Amino acid sequence: MEGVAEFNLVARKACFGLPTACPTCLPVYLYLKFAHFPFHMAFNCLYPDSDQIPYVENGTYMACNNENGGVIERLKEDGIVDLDSQLNSQPEWISTKAMISSWLADALLYELWLGSDGSSACKIYYSDLAWPIGKILFLQRVRTVKQQLGITKDNAEWREEEIYRRANIAYKALSTRLGEHDFLFDNRPSSVDAIFLGHVFVTLQVLPETSVLRSKLVENGNLVRFAERVKTEFIEAGSSSSVPQFHSDPSSSTPRRGPSNWSSKPKTKPKREKTEEEKTFKRRAKYFLATQLFAVVLFLSIMGGSDYSEVELDDDEGIDYDL
Repeated sequence: MEGVAEFNLVARKACFGLPTACPTCLPVYLYLKFAHFPFHMAFNCLYPDSDQIPYVENGTYMACNNENGGVIERLKEDGIVDLDSQLNSQPEWISTKAMISSWLADALLYELWLGSDGSSACKIYYSDLAWPIGKILFLQRVRTVKQQLGITKDNAEWREEEIYRRANIAYKALSTRLGEHDFLFDNRPSSVDAIFLGHVFVTLQVLPETSVLRSKLVENGNLVRFAERVKTEFIEAGSSSSVPQFHSDPSSSTPRRGPSNWSSKPKTKPKREKTEEEKTFKRRAKYFLATQLFAVVLFLSIMGGSDYSEVELDDDEGIDYDL
């Protein structure tokens, strides 16, 4: 595709030794790497709740996370990069992808937001925001995750056991499927490998060593070796092909090139004219920040300066989500 080298992947920031520690962004990064698709990396840290991130762009083209099944599916449908053309009709491939996208995705979601102290999630999503805004957004997200996973006061213990039980079954099945092969299907990479390895990297490098999910994963040695090999071949060895830059909003994400250094500063580029879609996105982003600022003021006025450190994440400890 002409101009392919100017594609940008806009994701949440790099941390924990990963090019992006966002569980949604990392599979897209790996998918493009598996396809040897030239792209540049860019970070958007100002809109942590945006369901458009990650997105891939080239000029006026954008493939966003919140459309057509996500970025990978959109790239496949638009004929830009497709690693699954000979696999997506195989029943076992379809069921494996569904298992990873449900059972393992739920387990990682639980660990990041409910099964730990939340510090890892805060670093990935909210560390670049003012503390009050980040804390409120975190508590809102905890409430949303509980609703998404169907966790209540009455079933919290049972749901936790069920989430970990399913994750363990999934790990065993994937370990058996992989064996000593290089990839999960037909000994070549596909979106299933990208989605699974995104999960594995976050589980191994973001979650604490005391994590229950992490302990269940490392019981399967071939899955860990699989991740280590891919990290060496596709992330560490190829880091020079995707230089990360920081973006404040999608309209600023013009192609950038620079030295192969994660901490390199972006070069100044002349701004291109914004499209109507980008102007609308920016207006919505400003409205989002304004509403969050209002939420801070309202929250502090209601709480009367109460100490957040006394707030526990478990419903049984008395979080009042009806503020």
